[in-house]
Amino acid sequence: MRKVHVMAAVSALAATLVMAGGAFAQIAPRSNAPLDIAADQQEVLTQECRSIWKGDVEAMQAKTRLRAQTVNVYAAKKGDGCGETERLVAEGDVYYVQPDRRIRAKHAVYTARDEVIVLTGDVVVVQGENVARAERVVINLQTGQSQLFAGTKGRGSKNRVRAVLFPAGKSQ
Repeated sequence: MRKVHVMAAVSALAATLVMAGGAFAQIAPRSNAPLDIAADQQEVLTQECRSIWKGDVEAMQAKTRLRAQTVNVYAAKKGDGCGETERLVAEGDVYYVQPDRRIRAKHAVYTARDEVIVLTGDVVVVQGENVARAERVVINLQTGQSQLFAGTKGRGSKNRVRAVLFPAGKSQ
């Protein structure tokens, strides 16, 4: 009986590593550095090809870090098993930190095929002394291109994209 439990645990660990590895491998663009992930709890739903990390989740790769309360990793169904990671969904106090910028949001979705991360919900981007606020930010991790979107439109609207930008080398 004990051998069956040990084999099941080893199988679950292997599934976890396979499902988690591909999704987080892209949190640091163009990096082959290993992934270090920690959470209070982790669950694998093999039939759904989903791995759930809960409780102060922190994933680090090279000099890039992703923090959230919950991170769901979704893999593509492949026959009777699971294939490569398709997307990652982070929720609750999301922080995406790269060497040159820090982003805070309520929700983030990373799509592996496109290498795009979409952050939503009171997004704040800090780069050097520059600060920008938006309702939604889309970042292409291949090109580094970012787009910021407002929650409302029109002068005087509360949730417009807003930024405070300092000229290079001339801070207050």
